[in-house]
Amino acid sequence: MAEHYKVGAASVIARLVELVFWYYNSLVRLWGLKKQKTPASMEEYCVNKHGDREAVETTDIIIVGAGVAGAALAYSLGKDGRRVHVIERDMNAPRRIAGLEDCVDEIDAQKFLGYVLYKDGNSITVSFPLDKFPSDVAGRSFHNGRFVQKLREKAASLQNVSLEQGTVTSLIEENETVKGVHYKDKTGRLMTAHAPLTVVCDGCFSNLRRSLCNPEVDVPSYFVGFRLTDCKLPKENYGAVILADPSPILLYNISSTEVRCMVDIPSRNLPSVSDGEMAHYLRTLVAPKVPPELYTAFMSAIEKKDNIRVVPSKIMAAAPNPIHGALLIGDAFNMRHPLTGGGMTVALSDVVLLRDLLRPLRDLFDPYAISKYLESFYTLRKKVFRASSDPTMEDMQQAYFGYLGLGGALSNGVSAVLSGLCPRPSSLAFHFVAMTIYGVGRLLLPFPSPKRLWNGAKLLWVASSILFPFIWSKG
Repeated sequence: MAEHYKVGAASVIARLVELVFWYYNSLVRLWGLKKQKTPASMEEYCVNKHGDREAVETTDIIIVGAGVAGAALAYSLGKDGRRVHVIERDMNAPRRIAGLEDCVDEIDAQKFLGYVLYKDGNSITVSFPLDKFPSDVAGRSFHNGRFVQKLREKAASLQNVSLEQGTVTSLIEENETVKGVHYKDKTGRLMTAHAPLTVVCDGCFSNLRRSLCNPEVDVPSYFVGFRLTDCKLPKENYGAVILADPSPILLYNISSTEVRCMVDIPSRNLPSVSDGEMAHYLRTLVAPKVPPELYTAFMSAIEKKDNIRVVPSKIMAAAPNPIHGALLIGDAFNMRHPLTGGGMTVALSDVVLLRDLLRPLRDLFDPYAISKYLESFYTLRKKVFRASSDPTMEDMQQAYFGYLGLGGALSNGVSAVLSGLCPRPSSLAFHFVAMTIYGVGRLLLPFPSPKRLWNGAKLLWVASSILFPFIWSKG
């Protein structure tokens, strides 16, 4: 009876919250459309200014970085007729954890349909809501380096895209306007490149970010990644997420014979890889939590030399500085937590958004007008999983797990947000609020004693401390 009450209450409240968010989102969209009615006059202004300039530029756009975001953007803008100069520090295939559909061909990419979520011996299957899409639409998991090389080949195939190996050292700034970049080519020569627009997308380690955005970076945890071979995941075409103590674990196929394992470890407890502490940590604390069918492959993988890699999970405020002539996108702007798998989705979404914003503009040589127009990019671009000694965080995990277990539109809604099929911030906020309400209702059953009321109040406080700063930081 209590379980029926939880499902019914959550559904009714969820519908009410959904109505509120729908109304709010409609107002935001209406206001946004009113603000977007300026591009036509602005475009004329750019064209008029074009005749006044004294120098003729040879490049429309400089792109710093040829990873997923940079290479995809170069190809997209090149197809639109832009002259693009891409500068990438290292042209070798990256060894990273974690219009262009054919780029996943011939790299043994694996179809990805969702996750199996594990907690305390129970499991829930969360599928992406693909019913209304063609049969070939699905997620893909693969070797990141192979995919990036395919993207680079695609971009370099266009005559108006120049892909060069070099290290960008600084931006060229004049009167608070970025005019291009200083860089060293692959022979070490100091070079300069000029363009009316510079897009920085060289990843979370970008040395240019401090010039274009709030430089504050926090590293609450590290992701430890390694490859398992000759094994299969419990459910074909589904990743596995294990909410375990002390660290969550993510497993997914990167080829037909390999599984990537990623373990989140808090910064204060990060063991050393070189002296064997990391292997010991994984062997004693993590291995007992992996599914039995992967245990042997897991133990073998952590003993392989140079198989373990460590990547910081950064929290970076998405607060751009108003500098004309330059733009940040992808991980260089705002890194996503690797456990969500959202970094590549966000990078490619940034590419589509920026391409569409630039399409109406025939002339890019007025940086002030361009910057005013591209302010809409930042407007439109809009840690619950780790174990904690705080029992309220355990309640949050239980609420998340139970909310997904309700299935139907609720589970599909969460997976649609995570997979990028529903990129609306209002949907994210709605499901987070509905999940919190579900969690509070779960704590109050079977009757609201003083202790249960107190625990429910603490859960609301923790949820608010996660949601409201997120809304504030995203504008």
